[in-house]
Amino acid sequence: MPAPPRHDGNRAAPDDPEAHNRLGCELHGQGQFEAAERTYRDALRRHPGHTEVWSNLGLAVQAQRRFAEAEHCQQQALRLAPAYPEAHNNLGLAQYEQGRVAEAENSFRGALRLRPDYANALMNLGTALQSLNRLVEAEASYRQALTCGGDPARVLNNLGLLLQELGRPAEAEAACRAALAHRPGQADARTNLALVLLLRGAYAEGWREYEARWQVASMTTATRPFAQPRWTAGVPLAGRTILLHAEQGFGDTLQFCRYASLLAAAGARVLLEAPPALCRLLASLDGVAQVIPAGETLPPFDLHCPLMSLPFGFGTTLETIPNASPYLHADPAQAASWRQALAALPGRRIGLVWGGSSRSGQPHAVAVDRRRSMPLAALAPLAGIAGCSFVSLQLGPPAAQPPPAGLVLHDPTTGLGDFADTAALIEALDLVISVDTAVAHLAAALGRPVWLLNRFDTCWRWLLGRDDSRWYPTLRQFRQPTAGDWTTPVARIAQDLARFAAGNETVACPSA
Repeated sequence: MPAPPRHDGNRAAPDDPEAHNRLGCELHGQGQFEAAERTYRDALRRHPGHTEVWSNLGLAVQAQRRFAEAEHCQQQALRLAPAYPEAHNNLGLAQYEQGRVAEAENSFRGALRLRPDYANALMNLGTALQSLNRLVEAEASYRQALTCGGDPARVLNNLGLLLQELGRPAEAEAACRAALAHRPGQADARTNLALVLLLRGAYAEGWREYEARWQVASMTTATRPFAQPRWTAGVPLAGRTILLHAEQGFGDTLQFCRYASLLAAAGARVLLEAPPALCRLLASLDGVAQVIPAGETLPPFDLHCPLMSLPFGFGTTLETIPNASPYLHADPAQAASWRQALAALPGRRIGLVWGGSSRSGQPHAVAVDRRRSMPLAALAPLAGIAGCSFVSLQLGPPAAQPPPAGLVLHDPTTGLGDFADTAALIEALDLVISVDTAVAHLAAALGRPVWLLNRFDTCWRWLLGRDDSRWYPTLRQFRQPTAGDWTTPVARIAQDLARFAAGNETVACPSA
């Protein structure tokens, strides 16, 4: 959001709308959004036709995450002054936050038609284009924003993330470092830099910089205000109870819960708080004394640590990743039941996942989720492979996609209630083929063979230029060679799967 203008006035004369506007801007600049809103509304009661006050009121309510009201305020401003570029830009911000990214693009372009060198609108247009997966256009918009005098710390941060998504990590790192040179300590730039460093395996600096995520706006709600201290490297663990708590997605929890055994080996009693859908499965994790569903009352503990801060605490390097496999286990009776249920399927039993969940309400995350997913139709080359039976592990909206001609899918997912159920089903399969989803992490954590269909702008955890995984010894990667190209990795999988089904190839991975 563009910062409101700074003014010198501190008090508003009763009938002076400009004085009220100045005071509102001053309060907004100090982070007193509710007080700013009251001031703007007071001005509008006296002067309802004041365009700038309507627009600034929209910014104040937007800062309080009341996006529909913010949109209404900007529309009011534009009714009064259709050629007001700031209101077009601010309308785009409200539309973007409500997930209406194409409309936001139109609003930002409306601002730029009125003021072609409007740096904030150029940067915001870049953000919208990035969230629409029009990455080349987004880069041009960000670079034009820099030329027009946009805040270099903000624009370079956004450009750094974009360059990573374009598969240009060296340039991405340079952009993030340039952003930090302009504004040292900027949390967004530090976090984006961390992702680039982790992607190329520079773990020492990467884990350290990743701690800045807690100052990023999208992560503040995940911060836990515990009275107990957070565990960090060097804090004694012997004889103490530590609470580990999940902070992000299911896949992240499945990947980093492995550190519980290291804490237990150091003498700690380990508690693990996690989403309810994971709890029954996580009870199989060595070293965990108790698993607590998120939202339930926590037992007493001495220390706490977010799961994704554990690699930093342990000083994890590429060589010291704790990758013993398996570290999660399905219920043996459930697994046996699934083997019996699938016994009639001929040949190799292959699990398929083609779509990741979509994080609605986060336009940029939605764009990433689209890139990591594929249409089921893209798996058509698997249809003609003899000696395989395909089993759907897909949940959510992508499961409704019809299979391509000839691809027969056995779908037992109505019997899946949580991740422990899915784990038992996976134990009855010979191989899981999946896009980058929690199911890929689950199957690999169980020590089952996984073939990962990986997008071009790979997540940091899969590193660069590898077909294996340092984190999961049984996982093998099939990467897009260019953005959006699922044809090439699916063709490779079809060739290898035909050999596997004929008994001429194993599912083994190259050495990590």
